[in-house]
Amino acid sequence: QVQLVESGGGLVQAGGSLRLSCAASGRTSRSYVMGWFRQAPGKEREFVATIDWSGDSTYYADSVKGRFTISRDNAKNTVYLQMNSLKPEDTAIYYCAADSVPITIPTTGAYEYDYWGQGTQVTVSS
Repeated sequence: QVQLVESGGGLVQAGGSLRLSCAASGRTSRSYVMGWFRQAPGKEREFVATIDWSGDSTYYADSVKGRFTISRDNAKNTVYLQMNSLKPEDTAIYYCAADSVPITIPTTGAYEYDYWGQGTQVTVSS
């Protein structure tokens, strides 16, 4: 089993920045593909960003491209999501996820991820 714990969420004004962290523990593997998803009230969970095991390959949803950056530190078993130029429409619960057997690259489907964190709330005020 893999446990994922997100942190770093909060309330920020539009145009501001936040950095989310996702700490992995348990049966972790540096080969896992990691991803960030988000879910706004009344909406389905949507893909935000993903990163391969090495950190060299990343992929983003069009809605966050150029504003968000995903990275990972395998020595610390931690994945990050740097969010800049935040907009009110970025308000959501953000979830970290791990795909232990990546088949499709980039891995953008929520169904492809095996492990999920509990989520951290991000609220962007206008």
